[in-house]
Amino acid sequence: MKVSIISGSHRKPSQSMKVAKYIEQELLDKKLCNSAEILDLSGNPIPLWDEGIWNEEQHWLDILNPISETLANSDAFVIISPEYHGQAPSALKNFFLMWSKGELAHKPAMLVAVSSADGGAYPIAELRMSSYKNNRICYIPEQIIIRNVESVLNSDPNDNNPDADAYFRGRILFSLKILKEYATALKQVRDSGVTFNPDYKNGM
Repeated sequence: MKVSIISGSHRKPSQSMKVAKYIEQELLDKKLCNSAEILDLSGNPIPLWDEGIWNEEQHWLDILNPISETLANSDAFVIISPEYHGQAPSALKNFFLMWSKGELAHKPAMLVAVSSADGGAYPIAELRMSSYKNNRICYIPEQIIIRNVESVLNSDPNDNNPDADAYFRGRILFSLKILKEYATALKQVRDSGVTFNPDYKNGM
């Protein structure tokens, strides 16, 4: 089983990447998958969508094909979003415009929001509402909202709020175990052959 982790922050370094690396290590240490890979959207490695994608222009193929292969070979995803002005960042929204040929389709994803204060709910609601439509990614019911993120999941225990840190580590592991089981279950759904019909390429 392979899990791809999408770190949606534009910033480098970022708290989102800190969380992504923690989740990657947790997946591997707890043997919840065979491999895990982080796609870092900082620095905007994927340009803004344009019609050249539909025309399969070479510069788009060069950018997207390696990522497409990684996503297609993944069984599950963790999507990490900071909160920018109460929204998911533009790089992450742009990411979801790129893949509608089945790379994400009918595969489970766990949403993780990151906030420096007491926010984080808005990106979760935004992504659940619209980001799945044509790529057909399947968000599991469990989600993580990491508030006051600077005070948890740090490698130095002295930098952590002990109670909050213990809570988030436990909650993340709980949710990742559920993600694994959804990945196992949804493979059967994809293998059934009923999930693709060329007459209904896009969601409603």
